[in-house]
Amino acid sequence: MILRKRMLLMVLYLVPNLVLFPVFAQAPTDTWQQTATQEPVGTLPKLPVFAVKTNLLYDATTTFSLGVEFRLSKRLSLDLPVNYNPWTFSNARKIKHILVQPELRYWIYEPFNGHFLGAHGLWSLFNVGNLSLPPAVEEMMGYGDLKNYRYEGNLYGIGISYGYHWMLSNRFSLEATLGLGYVYLDYDRFKCNKCGAKLGHETKNYFGPTKVGLSLIYMIK
Repeated sequence: MILRKRMLLMVLYLVPNLVLFPVFAQAPTDTWQQTATQEPVGTLPKLPVFAVKTNLLYDATTTFSLGVEFRLSKRLSLDLPVNYNPWTFSNARKIKHILVQPELRYWIYEPFNGHFLGAHGLWSLFNVGNLSLPPAVEEMMGYGDLKNYRYEGNLYGIGISYGYHWMLSNRFSLEATLGLGYVYLDYDRFKCNKCGAKLGHETKNYFGPTKVGLSLIYMIK
């Protein structure tokens, strides 16, 4: 009688443990496996890869301004602006030129969003004259007397820049940038009239602002 009671107690003790122990022992592993293999909810928004832009400051001077920018990686983009002014105004006033200024940009956060740093080159073919500008501006530009002389030639330069990009909507944005650097000018100087005599050939080295922009941008996803 005593032996049968002991056997019954052993069965009552062992059966629940044999059943429950595997369940509790397996539960943490199953839970961890579910957590480890769980897929993320949603995906990150796709970054723009291409943008078309115009520099409003150049547009205000009757200069055609058109640029494109390509995303190269998660931090880099390539900006390719071209500016062109073909006009001759009354009294032979002109700021004729074509300017190309490619720039490699490093974005602090991501392309087309927030702060960026740039390194640019520039080349321009110009024909300018009969312009009334403050002496300080003429000196900064490196030409000399733009009111009484006409200057025709080339310039080449390099520089660095800083800018910021504001998203206005899903497609449109605004960008401001300022650059500093070095420019080499190689030009001829003429009397300031339609067929003025050539007065000489000059070269100059210039250090100062090389880029300024306030651009309206259309993003292409």
